[in-house]
Amino acid sequence: MSSETLSPLNLPPNSPPVRILIVEDDPMMQLGLEQSLAAHPQIDIVGQAEDGYLGVEAALKLKPDLVVMDIGLPRLDGIAATQRIKAELPDVRVVMLTSHTTETEIIAALSSGADAYCIKGASVSSLLAAIAAATVGATYLDPQIARKVIDHLKPPTPTGNVANLSQRELEVLKLMVEGYSNPQIASSLYLSPNTIKTHVRGIMNKLSVDDRVQAAVVALRSGLV
Repeated sequence: MSSETLSPLNLPPNSPPVRILIVEDDPMMQLGLEQSLAAHPQIDIVGQAEDGYLGVEAALKLKPDLVVMDIGLPRLDGIAATQRIKAELPDVRVVMLTSHTTETEIIAALSSGADAYCIKGASVSSLLAAIAAATVGATYLDPQIARKVIDHLKPPTPTGNVANLSQRELEVLKLMVEGYSNPQIASSLYLSPNTIKTHVRGIMNKLSVDDRVQAAVVALRSGLV
């Protein structure tokens, strides 16, 4: 990760620190992640593991809120490790942080249950955005791989249309596509979280989609971003 001043996670007020387990086999990368994330007041690093098997064991023992997971791990890769963790601890969020960018690996990682996908070498703020999004149940995709994901998703057939959205809803939708969580959108647009929730519901109703990912697909295929 490139070094920079840490930005706030923009989680709901009075939220407890996010308990994070790091699963990474590169000692330098592991150290860099620990130092960067541990410096953040809203993050508590509860453990580290050097391979997939140890990552699963640590997750079952420590029960973190979130796992930052590499894909190319010894003994058990990050995709298989994520599947095992999600099978036992479905509420644990998983953020993939990897140099792997092939379409097969991206789709496999998301299919395994990963909540976010980040590319190594990106900014710390990108990783924090992924952590924040995953923590509140949203999805985050690195812009470098978002198009590859969209190309493999079944084209949606909504009865609604982006043209039916208000200007404010379009602003909210653009931020949703960029992986912003509701609290982050609220902060960016200087609106209350409840107002953003109302806009998100309105967007999904107008686009005839069931979740934020489908809404992002419609936006991308409509040429909005």
